[in-house]
Amino acid sequence: MRWDWQVVGWAALALVLIAAETLAPGAFLLWLGLAAAAVFVVVLLFDVPLLAQVALFVVLSFISIQVYRRWFRDRARASDKPTLNRRADALVGQVVPLERAIVQGRGRVQIADAYWDVAGPDLAAGTPVRVVATDGMTLTVEAVG
Repeated sequence: MRWDWQVVGWAALALVLIAAETLAPGAFLLWLGLAAAAVFVVVLLFDVPLLAQVALFVVLSFISIQVYRRWFRDRARASDKPTLNRRADALVGQVVPLERAIVQGRGRVQIADAYWDVAGPDLAAGTPVRVVATDGMTLTVEAVG
């Protein structure tokens, strides 16, 4: 076991990357930090040339990120409020009267204190419509009944 600039350098890189994850969360730097920590252990135990160390770090970084993408990223907990930051999606299912008639597929509704552009079949103003989908900031509606 040896303690030279290469060993200390890999330990420092691992600590910096793992600490940087706390400042910029997203789990990307964590996995690079774990790869650097693995190279640190290898360099601490074995005499490995610098080019092989860098190559090992690149390979372990790639593998660790693939492990994260395959097994951890898609296993996030389901939210109890999935439409919290998607305001238009939260409106799906609501029934409101048309503020402006739908002519040539375009109209307008008022929901609470906001006006929304709507798309749907031509209908007269005041007709109750149900929001069935969203497309960006445009609500897709259909006549109720």
